[in-house]
Amino acid sequence: MTQTKEANNAANMSTVYLLTLVPFIMVLGNSMLIPVLPAIQKSLHINLLQAGLLITAFSIPAGITIPLAGLLSDHIGRKTVMAPALLIYGTGGILAGLAAIFLAKPYPCILGARILQGIGAGGTYQLAMALVGDLIQGKQRAQALGLLEAANGLGKVISPLAGAAVALIAWYIPFFVYGILALPIAAVVWFLVKEPDNKKKAQSTMEYLKGLKEVWTQKGTALLGAFFAGTVALFSLFGLLSFLSDQLEQARFQVFQRGLLIAIPVLFMAITAFILGTVLKQYLAKILKTTAIIGLAAIAAALASYFLLHSTLLRLIAATVLGIGAGLVLPSLNTLITSAAGAGERGLVTCLYGTVRFFGVAIGPPVFGLSDRLGASTLFLSTAGLAALAAFLAWTLIKVQQVLPPEMAGKTNTRQ
Repeated sequence: MTQTKEANNAANMSTVYLLTLVPFIMVLGNSMLIPVLPAIQKSLHINLLQAGLLITAFSIPAGITIPLAGLLSDHIGRKTVMAPALLIYGTGGILAGLAAIFLAKPYPCILGARILQGIGAGGTYQLAMALVGDLIQGKQRAQALGLLEAANGLGKVISPLAGAAVALIAWYIPFFVYGILALPIAAVVWFLVKEPDNKKKAQSTMEYLKGLKEVWTQKGTALLGAFFAGTVALFSLFGLLSFLSDQLEQARFQVFQRGLLIAIPVLFMAITAFILGTVLKQYLAKILKTTAIIGLAAIAAALASYFLLHSTLLRLIAATVLGIGAGLVLPSLNTLITSAAGAGERGLVTCLYGTVRFFGVAIGPPVFGLSDRLGASTLFLSTAGLAALAAFLAWTLIKVQQVLPPEMAGKTNTRQ
């Protein structure tokens, strides 16, 4: 049976590689705009908080839509939801760009188009994670999910550079890039991505609810700890990156220079996630929890020290430490959460995790944008305290042996 499972995993890896396009395009939704926010702020004559709301307007609708998309995908299939979602995502970007060109006061319409984009984004990355969980069994799932998180991280690396580069033409060009990329990726998902033939799509409502109840009764405490850790990690990452972007603009760095510097922390995050996925495949049960706790501790340390630093180089180093910490946290949590439920309930469980991730992304930039009112020391120390709390909760609440399937947890029973 093990050989059959390995053969199926190998056959399904081509689909995993195609699915890496989904987190790559999804992450552009916010990361590509971060270095351009100061230019948008000046062009639209808005304040820093209003500029940050362009991130929030994307992320909150995505967070609301994600569990609905997961619930739907558990019944009609993953790619049946993903492909239309990508079309909506791309359309929202094009509408935002057209508003910027043709309207005298485009900010409200751009904000509305970002909401539409967020609705589309809700049916993308987390469903790709759930589908990988359906396709890849055993410890190799950690490596496959590490590839998705690395693609997500690679998107975070490329997107600030791409956003800054195309913004040299005009500040609104990044909006059009979403449509140019999302539409062909939607076609790839629809025509080339495959789903397991034996996935049960006719599960009754009572059976579905019973399965969810079992998951939350047995593993709910650990899942809540993991959800909180993921939220804090992404809140810290996107909040600090937006704050750093504003500081670089005040230091008179040009838009492309800002994109290049912001790409450094997320490059280290992507590299860390990729390496960790390979390591987790070999030593999954032993280090999964430990790497998440170490990553959260690194995030806390970076935040606690950042407001004390006054040179661009030292601030960049602190942001890079935070990026490495996020690269340790996220693949570990992805593996834990996608493996906590069976195929019949995995879509909703994974997408609930996606919701809290998006809320973390949504509130990070505007909260860090309030640093002048709250005080830098108060803001950064409070956020560092949240990361430390997340590390403590992960240590106390997450019981890896109880959450992972037997063969992934290193138990002798191999029943999935």
